[in-house]
Amino acid sequence: MTASLTSGNPATTESPPGPARRRHVPTSVWTAAMTAVLVASATVAVTIGSADIGALDVWRSIGSHVGLERVGFQTSLSELRDGIVWELRLPRVLTAAAVGAALAICGAVMQTLTRNPLAEPYLLGLSSGASVGAVVVLVLGVGTLGLPVAAFAGALLALAATLALASRRGELPPTRTILAGLAVSYLCSAVTSFVIFWSATGDSYRSILSWLLGSLGGASWNDVAVVSAAVAVVGTALMSRSRTLDAFAFGDGAASNLGINVNATRWTMLALVALLTGAAVAVSGAIGFVGLMLPHAVRLLVGAGHRRVLPLAALAGASFMIWADTVARTVFDPRELPVGVVTAFLGAPAFAVLLRRRKVGRA
Repeated sequence: MTASLTSGNPATTESPPGPARRRHVPTSVWTAAMTAVLVASATVAVTIGSADIGALDVWRSIGSHVGLERVGFQTSLSELRDGIVWELRLPRVLTAAAVGAALAICGAVMQTLTRNPLAEPYLLGLSSGASVGAVVVLVLGVGTLGLPVAAFAGALLALAATLALASRRGELPPTRTILAGLAVSYLCSAVTSFVIFWSATGDSYRSILSWLLGSLGGASWNDVAVVSAAVAVVGTALMSRSRTLDAFAFGDGAASNLGINVNATRWTMLALVALLTGAAVAVSGAIGFVGLMLPHAVRLLVGAGHRRVLPLAALAGASFMIWADTVARTVFDPRELPVGVVTAFLGAPAFAVLLRRRKVGRA
């Protein structure tokens, strides 16, 4: 299939939709730079807060918990500082990074599968379905333990409804899939609104609103494990199909001519996107603009090839989410903004700039 992408059918000799590839900066350089930015962002973000924590304290705490003192690494740190780093700040920062990476990967894949530049991970109604599950748990007062499970189950049920509605004789036409996702999303939003109106009382309104707008408050190591495992397993599976995604960028006909089973591949990849998005939404709530904006920003830097776009989008999404969450928890301290509000404030102007640059570049 790789050779077919550059020969044979004239339609496949064109570049995938998107800005021209910039060859003067190797992908390895971008990868190294974004990885360094991610590590530095995570370290600095952990130091920011009311308690005076330094960057060296962060690495000392990490070293003490992973056993680096056995090889001579100096890990002396007070119990209080170690608790602030290891139990409070670091899990939240790592959860933000994993969620950002997951949403960015899913956004890039969705934009290609649907051939819609405005597609995002929530296009299939996943966010609205997760919201139904989460709101039901919050209203019933089941507790935070059941919240991620209910949100994930709601996301999967929404996906099943969307695919069942979109399927036509075993096929999943992109336009029909988008419309089905919108229908399911509106239905789930109506159910959520009804449950809130009918049952929510007292402080449950604040908890529900915080979750619906996205929040990483109270993130734990369990959350880190869930989302990181999803990114490692499902994200890697999606990245391994980068050349298949390149073929989809030319359209279903071209992909079929290259020997790809279009319907089966689209079903499989949409299911993988749903799993990864569901894992992210289950621990963070609905966070917009990350999956929409970051893939486009990365394409402006490295071109449209998914072998480059997917890993770099993951790194960029992770760094972006770390700083968005840091702003959310510190700017109005001791009050905390929902991180979804921050991503919208940061994402909307940035996306407008990207659109203007793209328009100018094509003029």
